[in-house]
Amino acid sequence: MTKPASFPIEVRGSAKQPLGMPPARFLRDYWQKRPLLIRNAFPDFKPPLQPDDLAGLACEPAALARLIVHDEKRDRWQVKSAPLDETDFAGTPDSHWTLLVQDVDKWDADVADLLQHFRFLPSWRVDDVMVSYAEPGGGVGAHVDQYDVFLLQGLGSRHWAISDDPLAPKAFRPGVELKQLVHFEPTHEWLLEPGDMLYLPPGVPHDGVAFGGPCMTFSVGMRAPSQAELTGDLADYIAERLPEELRYADPDLKPATAAGEIDRAAIERLKDALPFAAALRDDALRDWFGRFITRYRSAQVPALPDKPLTDATLAKQLDAGAQLLRHPWSRLAWSRGKSGCTLYANGQAYPATPALAQQLCEQRALTIARKPDATGRALLLALVNDGHLLPRKSRRR
Repeated sequence: MTKPASFPIEVRGSAKQPLGMPPARFLRDYWQKRPLLIRNAFPDFKPPLQPDDLAGLACEPAALARLIVHDEKRDRWQVKSAPLDETDFAGTPDSHWTLLVQDVDKWDADVADLLQHFRFLPSWRVDDVMVSYAEPGGGVGAHVDQYDVFLLQGLGSRHWAISDDPLAPKAFRPGVELKQLVHFEPTHEWLLEPGDMLYLPPGVPHDGVAFGGPCMTFSVGMRAPSQAELTGDLADYIAERLPEELRYADPDLKPATAAGEIDRAAIERLKDALPFAAALRDDALRDWFGRFITRYRSAQVPALPDKPLTDATLAKQLDAGAQLLRHPWSRLAWSRGKSGCTLYANGQAYPATPALAQQLCEQRALTIARKPDATGRALLLALVNDGHLLPRKSRRR
């Protein structure tokens, strides 16, 4: 009789293996299957952002931030959403409060560099780096996320409790904005120190509380559109492309036997009239998904330049050694099929070559070493004029 495989819930990482194992093994044994605590995932970790910087970012008008204060005696939760200002922080107690700021990687290049450690995942799967700061006892309560998340401890200590019981109750508390769980009974508890990282697949109840002093956690969250969101966007995509003359039709209609009834024959006609994803060509599905996934959950879009560049002006800048910087709010993906290669940027599609499309997705700062062909030139010019690429002059003298 074959002994069932044993999967440790705690491993030790290193500079060479932040996951404590090769990425292929992690994806096979843990990804979307079971939680994993990686001690020392990032040895000697120093947070790329300081608490004061995070508070300053939370006060930016366009920032996505929440200030959460817990009255422990009365078990009441106060949530203040952005825009925040200095007076909001001046009124915080000495403990039991936390600040959450989403999309910090779009604002801070050093935080964005953390994502380099997760390149074993498709880039379009990564949503953002959320940073939380908390004073002792601060947290958001026991809850469940519907996406994968890597919780990297950056400053101080945080006590984490999770339940890997597949039958754990997941009902929400009524009247609480934070979608906290009514019942939470942990099966595992740990104290994470700087450099430790906890991976949680979707649906795992968990609760993190700052312990002993100021605490910062860097949460690398994945993008996991629901089937409802996928279906809705696909339906819109199909509807936009259906000709006006295609309508519900009933040339086989028989005299009605019951007024107002939607009978079986009507349902069958609806099945014939409605196009489903399975009926789409692969190229059409790819085109829809590329547009959808690059605009999904984007809080902002790149701003257009004040004045469009001409092809000649861009070529001159590139010949002079200019780099092309990807805008922090630009999301890219690409695909290839029978109709060729397409790059997708925030819901827009651009003809591309596989080599240039891959380079654009891989590199945030692009140096064009060889003169691109006509397709490449048109692509770069379009991305610059749509705000996705920002030319930066060479620093050479």
